[in-house]
Formats: sequence, structure tokens, C-alpha cells
Amino acid sequence: MLPRPVAVTRTGSGTFTLDAATTLGADPACAGVAHWLRTALSGATGLPLPGPAGPGGIALTVDPTMPAEGYHLRVRPDGIAITGGSPAGAFYGAQTLRQLLPPAVYRRAPVTAGPWTVPGVEIADAPRFGWRGCMLDVARHFLPVAGVLRLVDLLAAHKLNVLHLHLTDDQGWRIQIRRYPRLTEVGGWRAESMVGSRQHERFDGRPHGGYYSQDDIREIVAYAAERFVTVVPEIDLPGHTQAAIAAYPELGNDSGEPAAVGTRWGVSGRVLNVSDETVAFFRHVLDEVMELFPSRHIGIGGDECVKDEWRASPLAQQRMRDLGLRGEDELQGWFVRQFQQHLAASGRMLFGWDEILEGSLPPGATVAAWRGPALAVAAARAGHEVVACWDTAAYLDYRQSDGPDEPIPVGTVLTVADVRAFEPVPADLPAELRDRIVGAQCNLWTEHADSPRTVDYLAFPRLSAFAEAVWSAAGSADGFDDRLHAHLGRLDALGVEYRPPGGPLPWQRRPDAAGWPRDRADREAELAALTRNVQQS
Repeated sequence: MLPRPVAVTRTGSGTFTLDAATTLGADPACAGVAHWLRTALSGATGLPLPGPAGPGGIALTVDPTMPAEGYHLRVRPDGIAITGGSPAGAFYGAQTLRQLLPPAVYRRAPVTAGPWTVPGVEIADAPRFGWRGCMLDVARHFLPVAGVLRLVDLLAAHKLNVLHLHLTDDQGWRIQIRRYPRLTEVGGWRAESMVGSRQHERFDGRPHGGYYSQDDIREIVAYAAERFVTVVPEIDLPGHTQAAIAAYPELGNDSGEPAAVGTRWGVSGRVLNVSDETVAFFRHVLDEVMELFPSRHIGIGGDECVKDEWRASPLAQQRMRDLGLRGEDELQGWFVRQFQQHLAASGRMLFGWDEILEGSLPPGATVAAWRGPALAVAAARAGHEVVACWDTAAYLDYRQSDGPDEPIPVGTVLTVADVRAFEPVPADLPAELRDRIVGAQCNLWTEHADSPRTVDYLAFPRLSAFAEAVWSAAGSADGFDDRLHAHLGRLDALGVEYRPPGGPLPWQRRPDAAGWPRDRADREAELAALTRNVQQS
């Protein structure tokens, strides 16, 4: 099984076989889970699995004395019982039940008559972390709704519970905002895209675009909620905003030339101005975002804000003098605080990359620490929740080997074994602060993932390894390789075009698009220098 459960006991009391007489029922709290499980099992088995539960059936119940996401699964010849600490726990128990069946149970229609036999077993399980997430960048390359829903199913199958949607960036704005229609009319498409890594200056000459209507967002959020996945939106600001500035030039600084939606990968120097009108604009944007997303967390990005325009802007310099700020980093901190306060007034919590720590952010945010464990420690010491996601352990767009056939190789090598070895709690974090590490997420940037097939290749099976790293107890990786080998049969049945253990298949290679591989030692030296700067500040 993957992720590895906390405790598994083979009972030796025989097996249970699903057949035409098998029933499936649930107490009222688990009615939705029962509906999902019936649909998931009936498609592949052809069995009706009617309710309510009877002798020789599958029963789903809730015991609120258990951990909320924990479950107990018992399989005996006379039936299967799944008890969760909440409906979410029962759902994870149901996902484990699927793993106890043959891989063909993951298909959408019958390909075999069975038998659908489950071994006699008792499993007691609960996750290590509450935030078990995946960030999907839909700004660089748009993924249609059907692809997002499919990814939600794959996350749920791995017991992950957060989908962080990176909805806006320099290269595209992907969410409809009723008050500001040009954000999608203009910002939702670009004239062309780069081919391969940006250092090679190659473009495809092909327009790219797309966005989610508000009904699309409602569908994604509702579909995910049925699978106990929380969708956390991100509207990136004040940097990574060239698409927004192209749509509404008054948001930008007077740089002397108009902005177009970005066609280059990398970080644009175009950033938002710091006027009251721009702050009000994005408060209105976030108000509509909060209408669509019920998540506690709302992302505002805050990363990689190039401040050259602010240094040259009389407006920005006057704002700094008026506020008594000592530099552009403090100006960014002031800007971020405007939205921290706005979100808090609506009962929400600001979620941003670790650059939001620059310029003194009051306690009460959740920080995605992507630049190394030192930033996680700094955020925890500053009173923030932390989601661990440093690039050298959790960036699934990084190359998977140093072989010549790896498609568009960027970043450092990040193998399946590297991801499974990810430890979200920094070793030097004081014990009294460790509960501020609320979890971890893997991040999938899509400059080089222009289709669901390439998303599959980058994500799997490394996402499977990540799921075990955040669910299972620390140091519980025994037998992982064998369990992953068995798990590949489930991914095959699900139609996931993962990277095979032996390397990319011929059609997964990209000899037409050059990458930019980096040496791990160079990146670790950068992180070490960053650590020193953090410690000094």
C-alpha cells in the first residue's frame, strides 16, 4: 500500500470477495463517501453494491473520538467495516480498500470478471501532517477543467488534501473577475511561448490562452470538496503581475512602454504600483476570489518581486517617505500587509511564498517555504504557520535524472528516492515550534508542461513518493521500492503516463527543446548563503 499505513495486521481469518450480493451502506455522515465509493467500485467491477449495508457488506461509519482524518479498516469473511474519525477519515479508509483490490478496480469500466477479493486485514491509520498538498501552475500553461478534475482524483487517490492553484502570473491570468473583465479578455492569452528553457531564446509563434469562468471554479471547488481536497487559490502580487498590467495599464509603474502579456519564462520586471487605487483594485479581486473559494487560506504570492520600477518611481518613493519606510523591501511588506488585513477581516488567512517575510509581516500568515529549511525556521520563529516545499525536495518540474534523454531538463536532479526522503520538519527547528510546520506540498510549475501528458510525466511517480513522505510516519520508508512497483499497476489502470523507472519513453523525450540543468552543489551553495543572510537578519 502507498502511502504506507501506520499499522497493518493480517488477521489470518480468510478473505472477503465482492459479488452481486454485496451491499454498501453508511451512517448519514458518510452518505457522500458511500456514493463516491459505490461509483468508484461499480464502474470497474460491474457490481451494483446497493444500500443499505447488510450482512456480508461494506459499512462506513464515523467515530468522532478518533483523529479526524484517521480511519480503521477491518476485513473479515463476513464483511468490511470502515470507521473514520470524520467523513474524510472514512474516505481515506475507502481509498485504502481500493488498494487492497486488484489494480483493475481503478479502471472506469470492467476489463475482467474478477474475482474482487480483499485479504483479511486490520489497518489503523492517520496522517502525519494536516496540509498534504500539490501546487499546480495553470498560468504558464492553461489546463482545462477536465484536466484539473482528473488531477483532483489523482491527489485524492494518494490521500493528498490540498490543491494550490497558481492562477495568475506574468504569462497569463486564468480566473474570471466580473468587475474587471479585461483581466481575462486581455490577460488570458499571450502571443507565443518559449520553446525550452529561456536561455535559448526560442519561441513557437503560437498563441496560448484560456481561463476558468466563475462556474468552472465552482465546479472544481465542489468536485474537490466531495473528495476532501481543499482548493487554495493564488493571485500573485505585487510581482508576477505583467498580465494584469497588460489588461489595466494604470496598475503599473510609468516605465515608458506598454506592457503585453509575458511571452518569456522567468521573472518580469513589471510590478504593480503602490497607489491606493491599485490596492483597492486587488481588494475587489480578492473579494470575488473569496466568493468562489471557501478555503481558510487565500494565496497572494508575494514572491520574486523585482523592485527596480519602485526605485525609479516617484510615487513609490513618496509612499516610502510618507510611511517612514527604510527601503523597497519594507514597501513590499507594507503592500502585503494591506491584503493580510483585508483577508483577516473576512475570516481568512493570507498564504504566500517565503518572500512575504521580507519587510516584517505580523504573525498570522501561512508561509510556503520554497527556498530551503532556513526560511521554514525563520517563518516559524516569526509566528507563522509553515508549509514546507523547498525546491530541492519538492519541485516536480525539476529534471528526474542527468541522462541525455530527459525532456527539457531544468533545475537540479530530483529523483523518486529524493522526494521520498523529503523531511518537512527542519532538524534545527526548536521542539516548541515544530507544530508550526502544518505540512508540505509539492510544486509543479508548467513552463515546460503544455499538456496533461507532460503534467503526468513530471508529476508521477514522484507525487506518489511525496504522498508517502507527508502521510506516513517519519522513517517509515521500509519496502517503498516494492510498494511503488506495485503501485505503478494502479497508475497504469488510471491512465497516468508516468515516467518509467528506466527513463523516458521515446515520445516523452523533447530533442527539439533544450533545457538548463543545474548542479545540486551550486544550488546548495545558494541556499547556504541564503541561510546565512536569514540568520544575520
